[in-house]
Amino acid sequence: MDPKPASGTLDAAVCALLEDQARLKRRLQELQQLHKEARDTPKLKVPFPVPEVPLEFRGRTEQGREAAGSSVSQLRICCPLPGGSVLVTFDDPKVAEQVLQRELHQVNLEECRLRVRVRPLELPMVTAVQVSSGARRERVLVSGLPVGLALPEDTLLDKLELFFSKARHGGGDVDTRELLQGGAALGFADEGVAQRLCQVGQFQVPLGGQQVPLRVTPYMSGDIQKAEIQWQAVPRSVLVLGVPDVLDGPELRDILEVHFQKPTCGGGEVAAVAVVPPGQRGLAVFTSASGRGREQ
Repeated sequence: MDPKPASGTLDAAVCALLEDQARLKRRLQELQQLHKEARDTPKLKVPFPVPEVPLEFRGRTEQGREAAGSSVSQLRICCPLPGGSVLVTFDDPKVAEQVLQRELHQVNLEECRLRVRVRPLELPMVTAVQVSSGARRERVLVSGLPVGLALPEDTLLDKLELFFSKARHGGGDVDTRELLQGGAALGFADEGVAQRLCQVGQFQVPLGGQQVPLRVTPYMSGDIQKAEIQWQAVPRSVLVLGVPDVLDGPELRDILEVHFQKPTCGGGEVAAVAVVPPGQRGLAVFTSASGRGREQ
């Protein structure tokens, strides 16, 4: 028969079991508290949420209101102009419509009359864009960087990488990093890191001697699946064709400006006149922000 263990050994084993039980109970309470906090914390909206159906941009904004900071408002459209043509732009789009009602115009010169043709200037406009988007599971978007933060780009990215690579912040090894306008994109070797950071959502990050509140949300990427393009007339401009090389550019510009300002020709106030002599080529650059074109 085996000898009975000493009472001191039993007491030590019981104490160890009780300590383990107490430690596990405390850990369970901590996890329950974290779960409660995560459940009660308002969920942050993703800056570019995952759509249930592909997104479509119809190229329309509210009447008289322009989207601030939108890249669409900064589009540049280049239109080649043939030799022997003149681009006339009016202040009022209704004047351009009136001028276009007469295809042939006779321009009075000192010794003769110049017969020219007028037609609308049409540009290829994107009327609809279909984009499919999805979250990159291994990447996050860090947003909320102050505008006046006086840190070089590499230094700022180094600080973000250092902060979000530490395990105590829920981070991990950073594979890729990219500075964006007002934020940064970070990619991790383990996609589980990105998911953990997005669950936390908000961080206080030391940057430039201050604690900066930053948000971490899923990083969205998208591809253009389909684009619809239609030719549309420029509202305030007309293209004059068949202009021979009979006068110097500045003189011809003055004569045409006077002609298209006459009410008898359906004209009105002229904003700009660009002449492309025969044998040469021009390029009209239109921006949607200004609605005006300039010839190069």
